[in-house]
Amino acid sequence: MASTSGGADGLSEGSFGGFKNRLGLEKSPYLLQHANNPVNWYPWGKEAFEKAKKENKLIFLSVGYSTCHWCHVMEKESFENKEIGQILNENFVPIKVDREERPDVDQVYMLFVQATQGGGGWPLSVWLTPSLKPIVGGTYFPPEDRYFGRPGFKSVLLKIIKAWQDNDRAVLQQGDEILSQLAQAAKFKIEKTDDLPDCRTIVKNCFDMLNKRYDHEHGGFGRAPKFPQPVYLEFMFRRYAVDKEGDDGRKAREIGLTTLRKMALGGMYDHIGKGFHRYSTDAEWHLPHFEKMLYDQAQLAAAYASAYQVSKEPVFAEILHEILFYVSNCLRDKAGGFYSAEDADSLPAETAAEKKEGAFYVWTYEELLNSLSTTLSGKEGVTEGDVFAFHYDVQKSGNIEPFKDPHGELLRQNVLIVRGDLKKTAEKFDLSVEDTQKILVAARRKLNDLRQKRPRPHLDNKVLTSWNGLMISGFARAAQVLDDPDCLRRASEAIEFLSATVFQPQHERLLRSCYYDAARDGMVIGSNPIPGFADDYAMLINGLLDTYEACFDEKLIQFAEKLQNIQDNLFWDENDNGYFATAAGNESEIVLRLKDGEDGAEPSSNSISCRNLLRLSMFLGRPELAEKAVKLMTSFGSHLQTMPMAVPEMVGALMLYSNTPKQIIICGDSNCDDTKALIRCVNSHYLPNKVVIVSNGETPFLRDRIAVLSSMHKVDGKATAYVCENFECKKPVNTVEELDAILK
Repeated sequence: MASTSGGADGLSEGSFGGFKNRLGLEKSPYLLQHANNPVNWYPWGKEAFEKAKKENKLIFLSVGYSTCHWCHVMEKESFENKEIGQILNENFVPIKVDREERPDVDQVYMLFVQATQGGGGWPLSVWLTPSLKPIVGGTYFPPEDRYFGRPGFKSVLLKIIKAWQDNDRAVLQQGDEILSQLAQAAKFKIEKTDDLPDCRTIVKNCFDMLNKRYDHEHGGFGRAPKFPQPVYLEFMFRRYAVDKEGDDGRKAREIGLTTLRKMALGGMYDHIGKGFHRYSTDAEWHLPHFEKMLYDQAQLAAAYASAYQVSKEPVFAEILHEILFYVSNCLRDKAGGFYSAEDADSLPAETAAEKKEGAFYVWTYEELLNSLSTTLSGKEGVTEGDVFAFHYDVQKSGNIEPFKDPHGELLRQNVLIVRGDLKKTAEKFDLSVEDTQKILVAARRKLNDLRQKRPRPHLDNKVLTSWNGLMISGFARAAQVLDDPDCLRRASEAIEFLSATVFQPQHERLLRSCYYDAARDGMVIGSNPIPGFADDYAMLINGLLDTYEACFDEKLIQFAEKLQNIQDNLFWDENDNGYFATAAGNESEIVLRLKDGEDGAEPSSNSISCRNLLRLSMFLGRPELAEKAVKLMTSFGSHLQTMPMAVPEMVGALMLYSNTPKQIIICGDSNCDDTKALIRCVNSHYLPNKVVIVSNGETPFLRDRIAVLSSMHKVDGKATAYVCENFECKKPVNTVEELDAILK
């Protein structure tokens, strides 16, 4: 039986830097959110493990992140409950993990929960033996049995306590068996093939799978809830690029463009403050889950950049610019790095006692019309609010159907969505399209000013290396496509920031994260720095390469090569190829060494690395890197053959390898107008299977690596472009018209 006597194992007000438990000494915003729980939480680490072994106690592991709605719910219902806290403290060693800090921990125990429960999510709740082997797991547990048909958290705790007290040896044996089965399942999940799979077949299968899931009415893939899935969209554009006139190519183009248009019109897009929410709870992109994640902004920025190159439609450039406006204003640290996320929940008013999901973003009809009460010139009885309400489907009773709002948090509220278009709104009020646009722009500005007076959602102000790498790519792609020096500056400043903070040259390694410290008004490294994972290296390398192609500073290629060498040393599997997610030598903390095998909300480290290796091979004249990329793709051969839609980013790398990528070398000074004109010409085309090098005679690093550069010069004293395949080049050209004709 669980003990009910007093004593909370050292819990006392102020014993940990003013907090009630050890999490008060951490830097992670998620861990700090739990620092005043009546639970004696430990961070993941040696102190907790030794306590579990010394006292022969099971570990209760709770994994989440600071902007996770159901994590907040479980905290309020269970972890703030003193009775539950006492049961946990007296019978378990409770450990809190921020999944964004420690994806390695999350990955192992999520695999267990998915295998045993058929699905997973956060909060992740797992009970472990003192040797860290999982025995029982789930996600959200309500506090009592009567909620949602789920077992109550208290009941689950008491059952596990009894099982451990009755026969701890049986429980330990169960943990050994489970871990053995997980290891076998993980190995079976990623099987290599003897040869590289056929590219045409893989691309066709991937397209067919995604096309079957495509929502022809609303865009996107699958049913509700609907996620943005930018890895799918980038695949569609790459599919189009290799067969622009074929049926599948044209269809792929339309799928990508339509999905991005529909998303930008929907409520998943923040029409007032810009940027995208996490996902839509319905099929039509209307009612979102309101948190905003950096990795979504980063990947969608790149996707909208691709869409603009493919289509030349201004709307895609506009949304791209607005995403980056949001990131620059709300997620950027003054030192240059990017924060992780903004929460879905916030207080409806300063005096409110409880947070509500979406409170910062939604509007009542009355609030909106009172704020936009100016009568339009020459339109008696018509206000700017009338125009705005019509355009964004704002209703007196609210525009959220009750079945979408089971908790009643959005009663009479409106989530802005465009169901028509500017022309339809203009016709409704007998206005010109230009005047309608001006009215809507002015109204959005007023509402944004009003919204800034509301309590803001919580900001997760940790900086993750991997997500910053993705965001650097987003800004770099925008710099190329929009010819925008501000975007390039943002990418460059982020690289400088990461180089100075999370890269440790003395140890030849990256760190996973750093944190904003309010007391110091600056970024700091935690007291127990977390070494970088494979995705930190892969995504930062990708960002460096994209930024090089925006500014042509060869130091970025040098840094990328250094990081690639470190990644190879730390993570490469010498037996079966591919990259492990974690470095060797950490077996005392991580019971399974796994590989990132699928592209999901973020592309996997193996998929990104494959493309990095191929690009670096061309930038550096190192064919062995391309050979390593082939080994990597072969190691995921069964994945590519049987379920290519699970690895669309790796399929893209296979396309890069198999379709004879172009090397575009421009001889000239990147600061001179004639060189810039040729670069702009290249960037006006969607060319995913290429690298661009600018050589001005003063690029010793690249000239030493690529011998052919020494034989390339300006023609007639003008910047000159060489378009090559396998460094066999077409006739050099030095006019935009000639280069444009070749690239088409």
